[in-house]
Amino acid sequence: MKNLLYYFGGMLLLLFSCKSAQSITSSKSSFEDKSLNARIAQMSIEEKVGQTCQITLDVITQTDEKGATRIPATIDTAKLNEAILKYHVGSILNVGSHTLSLSEWKGIIPAVQNPYTTGKTNVPIIYGIDAIHGVNYTVGATLFPQEIGLAATWNPELAKNFGEITAYETRASGIPWNFSPVLDLGRQPLWSRTFETLGEDPYLISQMGAAIIDGYQGGTTPDEYHVAACMKHFVGYSAANSGRDRTPAWIPEKYMKELYLPSFKAAVEHGALTVMINSGAVNGIPGHINHHLITETLKGEWGFKGFAVSDWEDFIMLHTVHSTSPSLADGYVQAFNAGVDMSMVPLSPQYQEYCNIMVNAVKSGKISMERLDDAVRRILYVKSKLGLFERPVPTFENYPKFGSAEFQQASLNSALESITLLKNENGILPLSKNQKVLIAGPTSNNLIYLNGAWTHTWQGVDTAYNTSGCLTVREAFEKKLGKENCLFSQGAELYSENSFEKTRFVNLTDYKEKVKQADVVVLCLGELPATEKPGDILSLNLDSEQRELAKLAYDQNKKVILVLLEGRPRIIHNIVSGASGIIQAYLPGNYGAEALVSLMYGENNFSGKLPYTYPKFDGVIEFYDHPKSVDRSKSGDFKAYNPEWDFGFGLSYSKVDYSALTLSKETFSENDSVAVTVTLKNSSSIACKEVIQLYVSDDYASLIPTGKSLKRFCKIDVPANSGVSKTFYLNKADFQFVGANGTFILEEGSFTIRIADLSQKLSYQKK
Repeated sequence: MKNLLYYFGGMLLLLFSCKSAQSITSSKSSFEDKSLNARIAQMSIEEKVGQTCQITLDVITQTDEKGATRIPATIDTAKLNEAILKYHVGSILNVGSHTLSLSEWKGIIPAVQNPYTTGKTNVPIIYGIDAIHGVNYTVGATLFPQEIGLAATWNPELAKNFGEITAYETRASGIPWNFSPVLDLGRQPLWSRTFETLGEDPYLISQMGAAIIDGYQGGTTPDEYHVAACMKHFVGYSAANSGRDRTPAWIPEKYMKELYLPSFKAAVEHGALTVMINSGAVNGIPGHINHHLITETLKGEWGFKGFAVSDWEDFIMLHTVHSTSPSLADGYVQAFNAGVDMSMVPLSPQYQEYCNIMVNAVKSGKISMERLDDAVRRILYVKSKLGLFERPVPTFENYPKFGSAEFQQASLNSALESITLLKNENGILPLSKNQKVLIAGPTSNNLIYLNGAWTHTWQGVDTAYNTSGCLTVREAFEKKLGKENCLFSQGAELYSENSFEKTRFVNLTDYKEKVKQADVVVLCLGELPATEKPGDILSLNLDSEQRELAKLAYDQNKKVILVLLEGRPRIIHNIVSGASGIIQAYLPGNYGAEALVSLMYGENNFSGKLPYTYPKFDGVIEFYDHPKSVDRSKSGDFKAYNPEWDFGFGLSYSKVDYSALTLSKETFSENDSVAVTVTLKNSSSIACKEVIQLYVSDDYASLIPTGKSLKRFCKIDVPANSGVSKTFYLNKADFQFVGANGTFILEEGSFTIRIADLSQKLSYQKK
């Protein structure tokens, strides 16, 4: 892929700042390169290969007679020595089966680094963890909304703050590397990892993802309070045609460049130190052997200096699943030569086999010494950037803010700005404290439905590890109103059968009786926590039993507010019209219930906006940037583009009007910048945070243009009974698209600039 310089609008200023930072550190980088080359020159082939091998914690811990890691987790010295001293393993990941205490981490990390700190090896271990929405694998850490909820804030400052706090608490656990953020494009809602994405738009993902990385890394050289970020999953993992996890995708080059690559390129420009490769296949090529994307585009064209790591067993799966390699050895060689620098093997005896195969491949010439040295240099470069050669073990006492009230408030603030109001008929919200409220529904009374997967355990369904002191939706209402003023009846529960989620009624008679007694029914619906293959579902339709709970309340003419606790948009069309209010809460984290209740009683104002297009019908997947042809009616009342709610939609308690959309010029040329100014007026007595969204449409192009594309956004405070103005600046990159020759081009012609219901025309002419 060539000429990726102009991938998306709005990144030139970020590019400039990134390049400035690189120029400042260029002399240091040169020094580091010389130092790393000297280290590499002293290493044997076996030591070099070991650096490319990553194993899971279970491989080196003490286990019981069934092979399960003992509690508390303790390192088995013999297993550790075999891995580090014999096979020279360079990286370890994971936690075993569940979240670990700080005291356990204080035992594990020093033990893992002991071979280095005692001088038995010359290179420290880099330890990695999935801290997806906070440090979800350390007891007492601060859990934030999942990424999809963070995206709904449309607030990069909150994203950066999330990254900073997560980095701090990850380092407090002794871990310097976080497998986050997910930068996959969320355009297949069936996909089980939709909740881990930042939505359906490449510009929104790029801005929010870059902010998270800035928070994680704190600059080009992370200090003891920051970690290495890992861009996931390069690239196209989320586009599975079937919607099933780790199944093939088809992405034409035009859309790969315009939609799927921009978020990763932005992350590279912000200095992301590592990248994890797509486990699936795109256009028939497994992600781990796509030399064109990994080596030519990522490392060559973009200049990525860090290292690429595989996902779980993905080198092995080239042989066992993808069937592109007739043997394990062929798969290892293919993936490594394609540019993947580290293999998450990650078990025993597979890791020993990996190391032996790779050593033989180097000695036989199937892998060149130049390629091996390149991978090792990249891995050592990241270890050096993290300060691991000087500080392999942190001073654990240096993290007094771990789990602090300050960090909990930051999580609460993120939840407050993410939760999205979708319907508020006749001002049902905010609620009054003198109303009798029934809290009901399958997701109403357990923290697992606020947090989702990657919470204490991989799938997040084990209630035994729920964070002490955090409130469910039911408990948050009872705290607000008093138990005596709240009714509760779950009505239904979620469960798993044959590996798929289902819903069954629970004490329906009690539910019906409680409905009769209530003034308002707060009905909490949603889905079981799940991710990766266990999260595969058969349909986007919300289970009929859950929808029936709403209908039963409607039948009694009750005011019902639907609260959706879900990782992806589930179809609820046949219960939308009967609801008085609908709230999309996503997976808002440990403090999400408190945020929800505060919003519902008007103590705070809603400001979340959908980061995806919410579908109305199962099987009809729609995106906001569809071309005009999608709008063509088929027959009768059929409307081709007809989502339940649009991308960027979200209500508040305020009334904000847009006016005076102006452009600094009517015609621009290649090197011009165009200023776009708009005025907002809040005519209500309630202050709000408003997300201004600027879209650009190419009116005519040589290839079918998108209907509109998000190019700028800004979350801005608008005081009560007051107005504000905001100016954005557009440039050449904001009007380009990938042409027939596979490069970004800008054609003469007219464009439409849109903010809210306002629009202005702009023309481009070559000089």
